[in-house]
Amino acid sequence: MAPKYSRPRLIDEGDKQYRAHLARIMLGKDNHRPTRPPRARELFGGEAEVALRTWLAERLTLSERRIVEYLEHRGRNAVTKYRELDAVALPDPKSVYVFEIKASQKAVSLRRAVQQLRDTQTILKGLFARVYTTILLVDTGIPQTSEEAREQLHQRLELLAARGISPHGPLDPPPLLDEVLAQLPQVRRIESLDAIAADEGVVGLLRFGVDEIIALAGAENLHLAWDEDDEAELEPGEEADTPRYAYSTDPEPVKDAVEPDEDNPLAAALKKAMRDRGT
Repeated sequence: MAPKYSRPRLIDEGDKQYRAHLARIMLGKDNHRPTRPPRARELFGGEAEVALRTWLAERLTLSERRIVEYLEHRGRNAVTKYRELDAVALPDPKSVYVFEIKASQKAVSLRRAVQQLRDTQTILKGLFARVYTTILLVDTGIPQTSEEAREQLHQRLELLAARGISPHGPLDPPPLLDEVLAQLPQVRRIESLDAIAADEGVVGLLRFGVDEIIALAGAENLHLAWDEDDEAELEPGEEADTPRYAYSTDPEPVKDAVEPDEDNPLAAALKKAMRDRGT
C-alpha cells in the first residue's frame, strides 16, 4: 500500500522539534555499525550542492525553510518524518519551486531523483496549490555516446582483472543519459532557469559539467581526486557516513531511521548539529 502524507510543515534548520530530532539521531549513532569516511566523489557532491545553491540564490529568492516535516501513514501507523530539500523558492503564497541537486556519473540516478521529487510534490500539495520541480544535474562522467559507454565498461573490466575480481555474470555498458531520459517522459531538458515549465507534471532538467562547478567554486575548494574512489567501488565495503534526505521518527517507540541517498553527502543540518554537539 502506498504511503499517505498529512500535516506537512515547511521549516528551517532552527526549528526546535527538528533540532530535538537530530539530537536523538546523534544519541543513537554510537550504537550504529562503523561507517567509512565519505569518498571524494561524495564530498564533491556536497560541494557542488553548495555552489549551485549559491548560483540559484543569485537568480531567485531562496527560502531558508527547506525542510519538510510531515506524517507518513502506513495502515494504522503514522510516522513523523523530515525531508531536506536542496533549494526552495516561494514566489507567492500558493506556489513553491523545489530543486533537487544531484552530482552523479550514472544516468540511472535520475530515476531516484524524479521519484524523490514526486514524493516531495505529493507532500507539499498539503501546503501549496502549485508545486514545480527541477533537477540540477552535475554530470561527473555520464557517457554521452555508445563508444564512451563501451570504454567505461572496458576500463571497469580492466580494473576488476587487475584486482583479481571476477564479475558476477556479464556486465553491460552503463546507459546513456538520452536512454534514461527516453524512459522518463515527464523529465524535460532545459537550457536555463528561464525555461522552467509552469507545469506541475513536468520535471525540468538543467545539466552542469564539472568544469562549470569548478568555475563557480574554484578547484581548490573541491574534492576532484576520484581515481581511488573508482577503484574502491569495485569491492563491497562499509556504508559511507553520508545519511541524507529523509529522517523519520515516531511519537511512539519506533527506532529512528535514515534513508540514504547514494549520490549526496551528509545532510548539512546533521553535520552542523554534530559540530554543535555538546553546546
